[in-house]
Amino acid sequence: MAADLVYLVAGLSLILAVVLPAVLQRAPVTSPMLLIGLGMLLGLTPLPDGLPLDPQDNRAAIEHVTELTVIVALMGVGLAIDRPLSLRRRASWSAWSPTWRLLGVAMPLSIAAVALLGWALGAAPAVALLLGAVLAPTDPVLASDVQVGGPSVTEDEEDAEAETESDEVRFALTSEAGLNDGLAFPFVYAAVLLAGGSAVDWGARWVAWELLGKVLIGVLAGIGVGTVLARVAFRSDHPALRVADRGEPLFALAALLTAYGLGEVAQGYGFLAVFACAMTIRAAERRHSYHRDMHEVVERLERLLTLFVLLVLGIALTRGLLGALDWRGVLVGVALVAVLRPAAAWLALAVRPAREEPGRLLPGERVATAFFGVRGVGSLYYLAYAGGEVEAFQDDWLWSSVGFTIVLSVVVHGALAGPVMRRLECRRAGDPAR
Repeated sequence: MAADLVYLVAGLSLILAVVLPAVLQRAPVTSPMLLIGLGMLLGLTPLPDGLPLDPQDNRAAIEHVTELTVIVALMGVGLAIDRPLSLRRRASWSAWSPTWRLLGVAMPLSIAAVALLGWALGAAPAVALLLGAVLAPTDPVLASDVQVGGPSVTEDEEDAEAETESDEVRFALTSEAGLNDGLAFPFVYAAVLLAGGSAVDWGARWVAWELLGKVLIGVLAGIGVGTVLARVAFRSDHPALRVADRGEPLFALAALLTAYGLGEVAQGYGFLAVFACAMTIRAAERRHSYHRDMHEVVERLERLLTLFVLLVLGIALTRGLLGALDWRGVLVGVALVAVLRPAAAWLALAVRPAREEPGRLLPGERVATAFFGVRGVGSLYYLAYAGGEVEAFQDDWLWSSVGFTIVLSVVVHGALAGPVMRRLECRRAGDPAR
């Protein structure tokens, strides 16, 4: 019966993936909000006992499903970003300035703040640090309402350049989500090492290997795979190998799986490898329409996986996932969404580039960028992964607190994303009356 229910939920997810985008285009609710609500209603029905919803008994399944969902989303994000990143051009690095500040300042501050709050509320130091690391990454899966829409493939180079600079808020949030899912890994490992109690590992292994070595390996693996596959797809001497000319979008799925697999086999961070691979392929032929084809198929798969995960999450919410939730978990979730992330990101964005430099956020854009730190599927993955590494992290309170925070983020950020982004777009267009 449990396997049959999986087919039913998957079928419902596929139907909703087809119908919801058009139905909710102008509605005051988002797809994640509706899916979690529908899942909660399903959870209240007399479903059969023994469903595979307990995170402790089904940790491995949760880890792999959420892992696949995140890497598909990262590929889509990497293909969607129009703004180039050239290692040899200072102007290119400056254009990514909000991203570096969100990653280098806001993310560590958020982790430290949540960890300190959890520790003050009575959690063990390793558990508190894990909670901060798990809730640190902004989610590329659930943040579509505040991210860039897709790759621009206009043939006019000047129009393409103007398009890349048109929305600093969406670019900052998209690029942040693409990178910080991989950069949360070192802090998850820090919690694992802290739970093991080895001071030597902190200095030798964590800084040199987990924080620096694995990041570099993941990025290089992604660039390598992206470079080779882009050359094959766009410039191969053999016509049969130039898949871009045939418009075969499944090449994007092959690329993301190859990049992730190589990154992990090489002992690097696969999430970073996938994003770096997508960015490299995007840079190979920036105005080729094939990018739009690849992004479309990745986006469809991402939507299906996301809806499946959210339906199951909604069912779990009313079938015991929040059973261990107490006032401490509620306080952590509310504090992160309403205070800690916005304050950390606001401080990170305080130093603004000069008016003539790219990557400059206006005051209202700075507030919006700081506020929309959506939490979601990535947090579930990291929590499931950590539970497989350390038995102490198999804690019902952690699952209840993280589940509550995700739902709170989906509701608060989902309800405000549309109105806030429309207001910013009107200001940018010079029409404050709207």
